[in-house]
Amino acid sequence: MRVPVVLLTGVDPDAMATTMVGLQFGLPDAVAVRHEIDPERGLLTRTVSDLSGVVETHELLLEHACVTCAIREDIVPTLERLARDGRWHSIVAHLPVGAEAGHLCSVLTWDTRLARFLRVATVVTALGTRHPVRDLLGDDLLADRGLHCAADDRRGVGEVLAAMVEYADVLTFDDGPDPVARGLVEALARPGVPVLEGGHGLESRQLLGSLHQRAHSDDWTSPTRAHALPDIRTEGVWRVDLRAPRPFHPDRLLESLELIGGGAHRSRGCFWLPTRSGRALEWDGAGGQLSIGDHAGWGRRAAFTRIVLTGVGAAPAHLRPAFEELLVAEGERGTWSVSEDGFEPWLGPIRQVA
Repeated sequence: MRVPVVLLTGVDPDAMATTMVGLQFGLPDAVAVRHEIDPERGLLTRTVSDLSGVVETHELLLEHACVTCAIREDIVPTLERLARDGRWHSIVAHLPVGAEAGHLCSVLTWDTRLARFLRVATVVTALGTRHPVRDLLGDDLLADRGLHCAADDRRGVGEVLAAMVEYADVLTFDDGPDPVARGLVEALARPGVPVLEGGHGLESRQLLGSLHQRAHSDDWTSPTRAHALPDIRTEGVWRVDLRAPRPFHPDRLLESLELIGGGAHRSRGCFWLPTRSGRALEWDGAGGQLSIGDHAGWGRRAAFTRIVLTGVGAAPAHLRPAFEELLVAEGERGTWSVSEDGFEPWLGPIRQVA
């Protein structure tokens, strides 16, 4: 029998700690394992506990203090060991602060040996109520708060937390949030995902059941999602869905990324460039910080550009006209057979991705 694992993610240590206690006491015969990364010392600390108290603690020096190394060197082996021990019927895995669950879910799903002993039951993201809108839409870096996972970790708090919210199967605030903050989280979350307060509202059988369906998470978080989005029903929260079958103009986009990438909002989606027409390119931004990258080939799908922006207050009036200005205009001709387009630092050489 495979042992169900509840994965806990977040960027607020206090909210994660509160949620972990609730999970540990609420799940039958549960063991909890908490991993913390100290990037300055290159140290990974593991603490295993159950209702009887601390079972073990261990410190491990990492060759590279990063989430990928932590998952490979200790998190996965520890989860397997606890599952095979036989003493516990469920596991709560408190991932390092700022560590997203997607990579670990992939490992536990596709490794056939691990899949004999473990299954991901639920991915829970814990949120604090002190400044949730700032957490999601502000320009703080994880490093600014001492929450980075590696010495060179320059990720933004909003970028990381928004991705966690979008991937989660359950979202829980450590207290009652204000309506706008709750509405923002609901707008980013996959439709139907429970949003709880104080960790209350789900029974253990639900958490240990089949809330995590990897295909659903992957579909909602995919840069190339094409389905319609549900209406936003919270006053003070907005969404702008920008779509076109045309590519962005490489020169205009390079010069004016901030027109839609800048600002206190969440933006994500896909685009394409006529210089790299065979590739779906990823757009991932929050709080004015923007990452772009090479996602995948289009395959048999027709290429398209779609950027979805979500924020609070009033939607900036310039977004739609700015989007149109960045697109290659109907009938516009350019010299697209070039060896460089200026996006090499983010997308790599054209010859490797065309």
